[in-house]
Amino acid sequence: MKTKYRYTPLFESGELRHAGFRPENIAALVEEGVIERVKHGYYRLSYAADLEEEQLIALLYPDGVICRYSALCHFGYSDWTPSAWDIAVDRNTSKARFNIEYPPISPFYMTKEHLAYGVMQDDFNGIMLNVFDRDRLICEVIRSERKIDAEIFRKAVQAYVNDERHSISRLIEYASKRGMSKRVEERVGIWLV
Repeated sequence: MKTKYRYTPLFESGELRHAGFRPENIAALVEEGVIERVKHGYYRLSYAADLEEEQLIALLYPDGVICRYSALCHFGYSDWTPSAWDIAVDRNTSKARFNIEYPPISPFYMTKEHLAYGVMQDDFNGIMLNVFDRDRLICEVIRSERKIDAEIFRKAVQAYVNDERHSISRLIEYASKRGMSKRVEERVGIWLV
């Protein structure tokens, strides 16, 4: 059996059991305050309680992609700060992974195919996280138009069009993959005139 070793203040119960701790030992460590439970099956050393949200997200959701309101805020397309981190994940991911109190997470489920393109790594307060690039982000925002506040939607599309780093050709490519080319052209085209 392959064992993964890593130096991190966050660890799984399986790693503790592999190191020789029995469930009653783990419970005693929690009771004594040496470790604390982050969520079912995940623990961290008590000194690590001051980890930033970005660090926890990188450790708990390395397969996730920052999206929607969180990404809009990150790229400066919205000045509204979301109350939870919007993270796109594989639709086959266990929903139990998101039953945590901190950091607050709002998962968005997608097929692996749709998680495979338009993803980049970017700096979130010194931590590198996966995030949809600007063009993929706006494509997804347009796809979710009815679920997004109208004012935030309008400002985000306008900010995207005014951003010199946008790529309309990439946006059209992503829209084609999502089966929404006409809709994207209608929403972005009015700002390009």
